[in-house]
Amino acid sequence: MALTKQRKDEVLAIYQDWLKRSQAVILVEYTGAKMKDLDSIRAKIRESGGEFHVVKNTLARRAFADHGMNLSEESLARSTAVSFAFADPAATAKALSDATKSMEFVKVKGGFLAGQALNTAQVKALADLPPLPVVRAQLLGTLQAPAGKLVRTIAEPARSLASVFRAYSEQAQAAA
Repeated sequence: MALTKQRKDEVLAIYQDWLKRSQAVILVEYTGAKMKDLDSIRAKIRESGGEFHVVKNTLARRAFADHGMNLSEESLARSTAVSFAFADPAATAKALSDATKSMEFVKVKGGFLAGQALNTAQVKALADLPPLPVVRAQLLGTLQAPAGKLVRTIAEPARSLASVFRAYSEQAQAAA
């Protein structure tokens, strides 16, 4: 069933809103998928703070072009679904990867991260990144390590002096 001009404009506006709000976009081909499979992918991605939608190729191409994201012809060929990462791009990519691991009919076509094009390998690398809270904890540990070493280095002479006084005090008590 063909869409009316008004409905096409509404759908295009929705696509543009999703692109504006998303930090990353991952394009997927789902030829041969069942609705139940797509629903399980949607649920998994929703848990990570993203959304997964089947899109109309011609309207999606226009929406991507309006946002300066140029796609190759094969990126929007055949059946296309798009995963939008609204919160954490790595978590959404990992959720998509986990949800489609056992589904050989779902293939990643590529994507965009902060407006930069990603190929299939880069999307896989994004999915392999640790979640944002883990990265923050690692960064904080890295930043705190030199300060902790500095404090221990400054405190060591005083600690050594206290050990000498304690040993001298214990020796004096044992002699008395």
